[in-house]
Amino acid sequence: MAATGTSQYIARIKNLIRTAVVGPQLAAFLPAIALGAYWFGGEGLLVIFAAIFPSLLLLAGILTQQEPQTNIGPVDAVTELPLRDRLVASLEQALRRDDSPDKACIVFEIDDFDRAISNMGAPLADQLMVACAERIKSVLRNTDLLVHLGGARFGVSLAKTRRTDLEALIQLSARLQAAFEGSIFVENAHVHCTVSVGFALPTRVPDPTGEAILNAAEMALQEAKFSGPGSIRAYSNTQHQRAASSEHSAKEILGALNDGQIVPWFQPQLSTDTGALSGFEALARWNHPEKGLIAPGAFLPALAQAGLSERLGELILYHSLTALKNWDKLGLNVPSVSVNFSDDELRNPRLFEKVEWELDRFELDPKRLTVEILETVVARSDDDVTSRSIAAFSALGCGVDLDDFGTGHASISSIRRFDINRIKIDRSFVTHVDTDRDQQSMIAAILTMAERLGMEAIAEGVETHGEHAMLAQLGCKHVQGYSIAKPMPFDATVGWLQTLEEKVAASSILPKRA
Repeated sequence: MAATGTSQYIARIKNLIRTAVVGPQLAAFLPAIALGAYWFGGEGLLVIFAAIFPSLLLLAGILTQQEPQTNIGPVDAVTELPLRDRLVASLEQALRRDDSPDKACIVFEIDDFDRAISNMGAPLADQLMVACAERIKSVLRNTDLLVHLGGARFGVSLAKTRRTDLEALIQLSARLQAAFEGSIFVENAHVHCTVSVGFALPTRVPDPTGEAILNAAEMALQEAKFSGPGSIRAYSNTQHQRAASSEHSAKEILGALNDGQIVPWFQPQLSTDTGALSGFEALARWNHPEKGLIAPGAFLPALAQAGLSERLGELILYHSLTALKNWDKLGLNVPSVSVNFSDDELRNPRLFEKVEWELDRFELDPKRLTVEILETVVARSDDDVTSRSIAAFSALGCGVDLDDFGTGHASISSIRRFDINRIKIDRSFVTHVDTDRDQQSMIAAILTMAERLGMEAIAEGVETHGEHAMLAQLGCKHVQGYSIAKPMPFDATVGWLQTLEEKVAASSILPKRA
């Protein structure tokens, strides 16, 4: 202990002397000292001063820059990286140092690494882990802290940078994933890996502690893993717990998706001015081979719990765009199809790219697709990834419908910020609108607001002809519900559309004057 104290005392003395002799104050006196040496001793003394003075300082260890004390603590035996506590400590230091910390935390995990261990064996899996760590390091800066969090999971504490925001972290996450695009060579074998990523910005975490920031990033990673391999998720304090267990297992639901048992059925939307079709809404339906048609409320929560929301979304989008192409081939006029995107899907920063690619693949104008989002998503408008996705759809030219309007308490400012094209009036306001004056007043107020904001409105859950007629009288331009038609499979839409077009054509023929 005494030796340690003495060494620390000597180190402090050296630091003081080093500060004195290499600091800016010495720069002011060095020319005067050199001039004095030349004045009193001539060139000989000047040469001696120039050669001997720095050498004496070096011998004393004063100009030798000491290595910083890293104190990384224990390390992982395989990757030789610091462990979780080091990452927490780094985040804590950043929080104490900065009034408005911009140091973010990223957590990522190699997908299906357990399968790699079983296929390759533990020794080769360790080599793969080391190779993965090296690829991660190649993307990071020397000042960023990379740690091993156990298993196939890593964490990064980003050093302070000029810009640490949502876009920067999405780009960095994409670069981390791009580092794994090429195969990894391990013992004469080429291994392909994907990485799921979750990250958290300190400003988004309610509890400003290092442990809380890391936990938030891990929660975002868990969301990414539920969404499928290679996903990216940002932490939002509105992330919800997964739905409770259901009688339908994840394996059963996945099998139903893969076997084509779960497909979209289409419910028409009509114009109250012309009676013509405004579009269809695609709604997921499960036709079980033994149990028959299963209600959406009976399997959608279990599907979300199993992390299959994005898989369902991809399937519904594909079948909806296929239906549009088939209606076009049959000469049937279907302006657009509305597809619901879940909260999980909208938090995927790559959702827009996937949808844009599908529209291009099907050679469809983006205006033929309407993106439906729940009002509760807009009400919880602090999720920047969701905002970014919706804004991108609007900029592309897709319609954006705000579903279940009136139930989520979204503010007018948030509705405007999301660039909504049309609001869907919830059925709770539509029921008995033909006989209830309060319902009529509420609908009239909503329609006035929509008109002032430059948006259209569609009423859903219209179940009687009286409700349909009253909505048209109040000025609601579009309606949808059982009074028009129930959701139907694609094959049934063909005959229904042909009948509708005949009715519209007949009603548009004006009688001749006598």
